[in-house]
Amino acid sequence: MKRSTTVLPLLALALGMPAIAQAETMFPLGQEADAALQKDELAWDFVEGITTEVGPRQAGTPDEARARVWAVEWLRRNGFADVREEPFTMPTWVRGEEKAEVIGAFAQPMHIAALGNSAATPVAGLTAEVVPFLSYADLEAAPAGSLTGKIAYIGHQMRVTQDGSGYSFAGPARWTGPGLAASKGAVATVIRSIGTENHRTPHTGTTSFPDGVQATPAGALSNPDADNLERMLARSDGPLSMRLLLTPRWIGDTQSGNVTAEITGTNPSLPAVLLACHLDSWDLGTGAVDDASGCGIIAAAALHIARTQQPLRTIRILFAGAEEVGVHGGRAYASAHADRPVFVALESDFGADRIWRLDSNFADSNPDLHARLTRAVARFGVAGSREVATGGADIGIARDQKAGIIDLQQDGTRYFDLHHTPDDTLDKVDPVQLRQNVAVWTQVVAVLANEPPQITRQP
Repeated sequence: MKRSTTVLPLLALALGMPAIAQAETMFPLGQEADAALQKDELAWDFVEGITTEVGPRQAGTPDEARARVWAVEWLRRNGFADVREEPFTMPTWVRGEEKAEVIGAFAQPMHIAALGNSAATPVAGLTAEVVPFLSYADLEAAPAGSLTGKIAYIGHQMRVTQDGSGYSFAGPARWTGPGLAASKGAVATVIRSIGTENHRTPHTGTTSFPDGVQATPAGALSNPDADNLERMLARSDGPLSMRLLLTPRWIGDTQSGNVTAEITGTNPSLPAVLLACHLDSWDLGTGAVDDASGCGIIAAAALHIARTQQPLRTIRILFAGAEEVGVHGGRAYASAHADRPVFVALESDFGADRIWRLDSNFADSNPDLHARLTRAVARFGVAGSREVATGGADIGIARDQKAGIIDLQQDGTRYFDLHHTPDDTLDKVDPVQLRQNVAVWTQVVAVLANEPPQITRQP
């Protein structure tokens, strides 16, 4: 329910606050956002439910299909309109047996997880000398052919950061490192996990191989095992060898899909507000942090708005499929809905810890709206910024349409302790911080969904 501006001075006086300050913070449905901070249970219901009843949801598998059925039923039960599954097909890679061990003087087993798109070793395994590269730059400098018949080891110095920038720094070791090593002759690659914790839990994730370079076996060692391997390599008087057994396989084209829904606006002809997350997860954990929490957050925010007031603009929900293995769902959505204009798009895909900053791509072109959004979320401990929002992986449709984009930046301090590991489980979701996310999303989306003019994005 909207509050009349004539009531605000009286309310402000009753609360002992200056009337002007109170008017600055009260936006459409602001009271619902405040309530969500204290008592939202919708997001937790989603995250707890899907991780308990479905669990891991690797793209293209029957588990991901069960997740779509579960999500459709949850959305319908909670009152969303036009709930539907939008299937598509994709080539599907699945994990197999995974073993790594150092052989020789320092013989001992190591914990490893195959990287998505890894090739398999021979059935009996593969044994070869390990050649270390303590950074991606070192691997780049290796001469062509210098790794023929060898296993490349790629290290890095990833650090904890609030904004997740450590991932961009270390990520190439996984994203393209195995392909680069294969192009120089390596028969396999092992990397230090792209993560920041010291548990013996390796981090998976996709890798890629350049055109013309045959895929080779590739896996990530847990950080303690990578530390140990580096000590061994420094201490060894001669070559150090490793035996790998990785048996992933491609199972052909299988079905994945997006789940979509909406809160219909009073003027559905206006460009919509698009809220996105991804429904799939890696298979090692139950995908609570990456990204069931994101889906719970966006759905809860939309419901808080709908239960108080029908918005002017339609709010569209996208639970994207197959994000982890190549953003297949985001691309399928952009293709299928190219004729449906987007006003502003936002994605939640960085865990469930508190939001601390709001970025947009229209701070200069629409300074009034950006300023109002910044003021609206200040009471939740969120600062505005001049950083230009680029949006999550699944909202490519907004970039295609040159629409507005907002990034609600979450605290990533512990995200890469959990990312793509067996530790991505429900107990890692903090209900208090989850509610703060819902409150901030409710406030921001309420403003956007009741904003009449079109946005001109920042270059």
